[in-house]
Amino acid sequence: MLVGFVLMGAPTPAGLTHEGQMVLIMSLMATMLFITEAVPLPTVPLLIIVGEVVLLKVDPTKVAQSLMTDSVLFIMGSLMLAVAIVKQRLDKRIAWWIVRMTGTNVYWISFGITVVCGVLAAFIGEHTVAAMMLPVGVTLITLTSNDPKKVHNLAAVILFSISYGCSIAGVATPSGGARNAIIISYWKDFFFDPTDPATRRFLMDYVNWIIYAFPMFMIRLPIVTALLIFTFRPEVTDMSRAISRLRTQVSMQGSMRFSDWLTILLFIATIFGWIFFSSQLGLGVVAIAGAAAFLVFGLVRWEDINGGVNWGVVLLYAAAISLGVEMKQTGAAEWVAASVFDAMRAVGASNLLGFNAVISALTIAVSNTMTAGAAVAVLAPVILKTAVAAGQDPVSAGFIAAISSAFGYLTPAAQP
Repeated sequence: MLVGFVLMGAPTPAGLTHEGQMVLIMSLMATMLFITEAVPLPTVPLLIIVGEVVLLKVDPTKVAQSLMTDSVLFIMGSLMLAVAIVKQRLDKRIAWWIVRMTGTNVYWISFGITVVCGVLAAFIGEHTVAAMMLPVGVTLITLTSNDPKKVHNLAAVILFSISYGCSIAGVATPSGGARNAIIISYWKDFFFDPTDPATRRFLMDYVNWIIYAFPMFMIRLPIVTALLIFTFRPEVTDMSRAISRLRTQVSMQGSMRFSDWLTILLFIATIFGWIFFSSQLGLGVVAIAGAAAFLVFGLVRWEDINGGVNWGVVLLYAAAISLGVEMKQTGAAEWVAASVFDAMRAVGASNLLGFNAVISALTIAVSNTMTAGAAVAVLAPVILKTAVAAGQDPVSAGFIAAISSAFGYLTPAAQP
């Protein structure tokens, strides 16, 4: 905080407004607080909101309006949906479905877990799927052996299959992670003009995002399993004994209940809503409608959703998007973009390949110090404006930033 106060007293750089300087200082301080966690993370958005009113002199009503966008509704609705689905406790049935498809070989079971985690995480968020699938992995491990020393490497393969399966799929669809909703929001806020039909390309819908980003998930899918098996060398290669025990446990649960089938139906209906109606209704409204349906049919209680959703995360991304909009409004994003482009041109990296390589490397580096959503919220305004300054396509630059943010594998902070 002391650093921020010192910077506020510094002279305003040439070409930058005083408000733009304040926005950049707020962004820098928010980034430092994200990384160091000097205060609880939900405190950061509260400070951003106060700063926008006190330091930037933005009308409080406008600040409040900027906090509740369709992207924020989408993030909130997706988190609510995830809690509702996890409450149905389908973990053993999911494990049984996986092994029925893959057989008893460890490689194919690992691949099956990665595929299932990836497909689910593409639609309801990686952290939620990891929490939902953890009991699946633990079940398979403990049914193989109760002695951890005998299945140490096997446990690593299965649990990392869950972790990386979720991680690589986070960019596959807009609902896979907050980073995606943030990029979509910035495209609309920065470049869409209702009076110019040519700018409709910046209104990214669900299907077009999948067309661009889903192939990146498919490319990495087989690589993950091969690397895990090669690295950890599991103690067993055939899990027939564990699968036999799992079959017994699933049969004791009986047939699928009506609530189980209804959960699957509502989940599929929500996905179809995103695909076919997001351009008319917005991604956020569809997500909220899906969460409301779980409540209406009594599949989950409000107390469960209220206790299971991290509302601080919702507020965090709302404030981050709002701050990004202020970077555009004050001209701070353009000023930083021009400075970055001048530096890139000086080192000969202003062409398409050099530009893409620089923004990808920058995003990967920052994404390994904080969560992907926070990294994209901080970097995207600068990246998109730098793309304009460099004569590159902001849509392409946005996708590169979003996809690169999914490579935060080096630190726990990147993938909590």
